[in-house]
Amino acid sequence: MDTLTRILAHKIIVIIRGIDPADILNIAGALLKGGLSVMEITLNSRDALSVIKQASTQMGEQLLIGAGTVLDATSVEAAISAGARFIVSPCLNIETIRATKQMGAVSIPGAFTATEILSAYNAGGDIIKVFPASVGANYFRDLRGPFPQIPLMPTGGVNLTNIREYQKAGAVAYGIGGALIDVSQKMSKEYLRSLTEKAKQFAEAVTDF
Repeated sequence: MDTLTRILAHKIIVIIRGIDPADILNIAGALLKGGLSVMEITLNSRDALSVIKQASTQMGEQLLIGAGTVLDATSVEAAISAGARFIVSPCLNIETIRATKQMGAVSIPGAFTATEILSAYNAGGDIIKVFPASVGANYFRDLRGPFPQIPLMPTGGVNLTNIREYQKAGAVAYGIGGALIDVSQKMSKEYLRSLTEKAKQFAEAVTDF
């Protein structure tokens, strides 16, 4: 299964931001037990490139690793060289999209307005990350009218309470961060068990819809 197909099949990209690098593999293991196997490590996290390399090497095909908060073409090259197989941005940067596609990775650029979304898609974005998604699912429903051909991924504001509303509105995938992982928590065995349970809830929420 190629990278894009896997993202669309699993639907949830877990956003890892601000986590102690020493905890990454334990978190990845807990998420995998819960049925989530696609993870985005943001480049504004400590030692992000080293973490991407470590997770990609040690988890192998069990885990699909990408890089998030990628803002320029130079960062694209560094992230993919470290092992990232998809590139996520919070905003629209055409050079970032082009660099990602040239290196054979999946491009998930960020956009918000209709003009940005169409520009990102026309530039080669495989899935368009609509950020922030806290405006609500009705916004996605409105976008599906003129853009039925564009795969949209809400990020920022999606949680277990509203994820099905975004599904009904036509979202193809979801970026989930703070609604799943509480970075203020000590990564104890108890917390990791609770993380696995919450991961299961998210996995079940997007299954058989």
